[in-house]
Amino acid sequence: MTEPFIFGDPDKNTRDQINDVASRAERAALMADGHVGYVMPIGGVAAFDNQVSVVGVGFDIACGNAAILTDKYAHEFDRDELKSLADEIQTTLSFGIGRNNLCDDAPVDSPLFDDDRWNVLPKKIVKPLRDKARSQLGTVGSGNHYVDVFRDEQDRIWVGVHFGSRGFGHGVASGFLALHQNRAWGDRVPEIETLLSLDSEMGKAYWAMMTLAGEYAYVGREWVVRKVVGIIGAREMDLVHNHHNYAWKETHGGRDYVVVRKGATPAWPGQRGFVGGSMGDNSVILEGTKNPNMIAEEALFSTVHGAGRVMSRTQAAGKRNWKTGKVKKSGRISWEMLHEWIDKKGVVLRGGGLDESPHAYRRLPDVLHAQGSTIEILHTLEPLVVVMAGEDEFDPYRD
Repeated sequence: MTEPFIFGDPDKNTRDQINDVASRAERAALMADGHVGYVMPIGGVAAFDNQVSVVGVGFDIACGNAAILTDKYAHEFDRDELKSLADEIQTTLSFGIGRNNLCDDAPVDSPLFDDDRWNVLPKKIVKPLRDKARSQLGTVGSGNHYVDVFRDEQDRIWVGVHFGSRGFGHGVASGFLALHQNRAWGDRVPEIETLLSLDSEMGKAYWAMMTLAGEYAYVGREWVVRKVVGIIGAREMDLVHNHHNYAWKETHGGRDYVVVRKGATPAWPGQRGFVGGSMGDNSVILEGTKNPNMIAEEALFSTVHGAGRVMSRTQAAGKRNWKTGKVKKSGRISWEMLHEWIDKKGVVLRGGGLDESPHAYRRLPDVLHAQGSTIEILHTLEPLVVVMAGEDEFDPYRD
């Protein structure tokens, strides 16, 4: 068994989970925002020998972040204008499960839908999967997915988004889990480790659909972030974009691997990434250190993807009956606590739920500090506007 390289001080369950992953992988690491996930912890990185872990990549295939630097400055917007901007973002874009926005220019005719990779699956599977993908392209979803407007240390406005491949990626992950357990596509099966050889027909098919979902997520995020830049009336000056739930073919130490990052951002020397905090905390633009060191190599040139949860959604928000909307059990966080934090930070919030309160997360500076000399912070982004799905928005495709 290879010993995983661990940043920060995760709890025992998270340590046990990355140790379990390491028992199957050639190399493994856990980032400082790590916490328990399905089979593989969030913040986990694992290098396999010509195999890909379906559960490692996860259900929200290619979830990631995109941020655009604009030519606008924060001092150009007063509080009322920020509130109007938040309202327009909320009503123009689609949050939650459906497409309920005012846009008629979503990229539903993307060339992605005619890609040959769809042909690796039977037509009876492809049609409903592609139809769902088309209907959800450019939608943000719920959970911890968001659209934010920030200002940096030079007072410049940035727009950032966080979401993945929506129901398309969820369908791919669920489908291959079922097939690997000798069940039919669409059957619900246990979420257990599923390692597919890239030399097998199933492995090749999964890789084709995973990479297609990755391109789909890129198209969706870039459309949404550019839509918001247009709403602001700004011009795009720079783009930073990255997945953090994905698998890549990479070479480390002269050896080829399939590297799975589950809630971890690639951070090769000089590679930039956008890492979000919480709805009431700063985010950052960072890059992998340009002077690679042993620790960066041990991390498989990876870093955190966010601040990392310290409470589960249920611990934070309690339990509710989604059919009736009634709260069955209160959580540890109240709306008074959330609004006190947000108001103190001066954030204009639209949507959001108690499960996404800043109280449910670590502080991003702490986890970044724990990553040490593997990364360098380029810009610190202070949130001005945060728009998310509301607490009543049920979405099975959130990560």
